[in-house]
Amino acid sequence: MAVAPLPTRMRAVLLTGHGGYEQLDLRDDVVVPTPGPGEVLLRVGAAGVNNTDVNTRVGWYSGGGWTGSFVFPRIQGIDCCGTVVAGGDEMSAARIGQRVLVETCWSDPSGEAGAVVFLGSEVDGAFAEYVVVPSNAAHRIDSSFTDVELASFPCSWSTAENLLTRAAVAEGDRVLVTGASGGVGSAAVQLAAVRGATVVAVAAAAKQAELLDLGATEVVDRDADLVERFGAGSVDVVIDVVGGDGWGRLLEVLRPHGRYAVSGAIGGPVVSLDLRTLYLKDLTLLGCTVLSPGVFAQLVRRIERGEVRPLVAATFPLERIVEAQEHFLAKSHVGKIVLTLR
Repeated sequence: MAVAPLPTRMRAVLLTGHGGYEQLDLRDDVVVPTPGPGEVLLRVGAAGVNNTDVNTRVGWYSGGGWTGSFVFPRIQGIDCCGTVVAGGDEMSAARIGQRVLVETCWSDPSGEAGAVVFLGSEVDGAFAEYVVVPSNAAHRIDSSFTDVELASFPCSWSTAENLLTRAAVAEGDRVLVTGASGGVGSAAVQLAAVRGATVVAVAAAAKQAELLDLGATEVVDRDADLVERFGAGSVDVVIDVVGGDGWGRLLEVLRPHGRYAVSGAIGGPVVSLDLRTLYLKDLTLLGCTVLSPGVFAQLVRRIERGEVRPLVAATFPLERIVEAQEHFLAKSHVGKIVLTLR
């Protein structure tokens, strides 16, 4: 079922192997995918740039992709804002023309028990003019935000919402957010403030004003000694995307029964843990990748209610994807970098 005749070929960026930018192949002759039962075809309006794009390209993940199952060539792009233009036989005609945000991952009923599929990793993603996704992963959204603004939300914001949900962040909590100027970090600052938490953001000093504007109560330089600055046992929750050499300090600043949630390791994936800190303080450590049920739908509702606002640092057309990733890796921005497809 389709609204009108669709092209048979499209522009897309194919990742052809692990390595440098030479592995990103911009093509204009890629076959437009066909939706099957329970699926919809989207015309992509915009797609966000994420750490996962770079990590997958360079082979940072064990096995190559998020779940270890990866096949080349692959169209990356986990952030997708698009419009439904066709669907499988089971799709309601009412879905045609809907603007949607795509949930970043879903269960694979045809795979092994518990298998999870990530858009742009186990299946082709949004760095293309068209993409096929499960119909129930394409969430209709009613918002005045542009496609570019909406494309800044899915991966980073659902990750942040998941971190805060899993860590049970509530009104009155004092929350420390590392990497606070990045996509996940800046989203976590806003979402924690929405919950009524007091937010301490860790970021470069030059980004202080922007983070205070997003809802942080205080901004501390990323090179600061957190224990010296705040004292041991001074925060309820740590939301971390950094890891690295200073990781142990994050557990020191947690109060007894504090919660630590992580979904990133941009400062380094290997850390040193003093088990005495963990068990003597009765801490809870949470690794967060797969979204808890309802998290993405909750994020969509927050966007529609105007509780949060997008933070787009820069936009690039699809054909400038290398420049977009270079800008992303410079880490001089606050918020998200987005690729346009129209």
